[in-house]
Amino acid sequence: MFSGIVECKGCVTGLRTGGGGGVRLRVQAARAASGTEPGASLAVSGVCLTVAGIDGEHIEFDVVPETLRRTTLGDLRVGAWVNLERSLRVGDRLDGHFVQGHVDGTATVAEVIRRTDEHVLRFTPERGLMAYMIPKGSVAVDGVSLTIAEAAGDTFTVALIPTTLQVTTLGDRRVGDRVNVESDILIRALFHRLSGGGAPSGATGLGEGAPAANRGAGSNVTQELLERAGFVQ
Repeated sequence: MFSGIVECKGCVTGLRTGGGGGVRLRVQAARAASGTEPGASLAVSGVCLTVAGIDGEHIEFDVVPETLRRTTLGDLRVGAWVNLERSLRVGDRLDGHFVQGHVDGTATVAEVIRRTDEHVLRFTPERGLMAYMIPKGSVAVDGVSLTIAEAAGDTFTVALIPTTLQVTTLGDRRVGDRVNVESDILIRALFHRLSGGGAPSGATGLGEGAPAANRGAGSNVTQELLERAGFVQ
């Protein structure tokens, strides 16, 4: 379990193809490597991975083919930067929101708005994921806990503060870039309950050890219903 508060960025220093189409991912990040042991869980740009090895300030992960296909980790190249967060400990403060590291799918940057007083990103998520995007609700984008500023049609927007731009990779995102998206677990649970156990078509619920989400034909969950239930103000 994570909070979506990224600790640091890491630089990809190695990508070695393994048996079965998987990849051994090597990331340089002194801060994240300090005190981390093999077997620990780290969120790598929002994807929960198990540490396979530590070599000084380098961390290695084994990434399975399904994760490579369903997330942006399959797009990584040597020299790329990723967001890193170590798993929560019992008693830690939850400064973001509950993030599992089980990515629902990806989204594409549709617009970047830069003004003197704001930096806004507009995303177009994969089919089915907009059902989980609630105005003022939470979303993890590349592992970063963010508040949805607006959700309309087939896009949602987030506003980034200077700290987020500095500490994470989101300040480097350009139109056409893909990002990993994990919706708020509370919204997913509510949707699942009110829709009779189905999930929007296209939602994968993918993360290490996470099963694919059930696929449903539709839902009667609406903005008005969520407002009456007290999930949206």
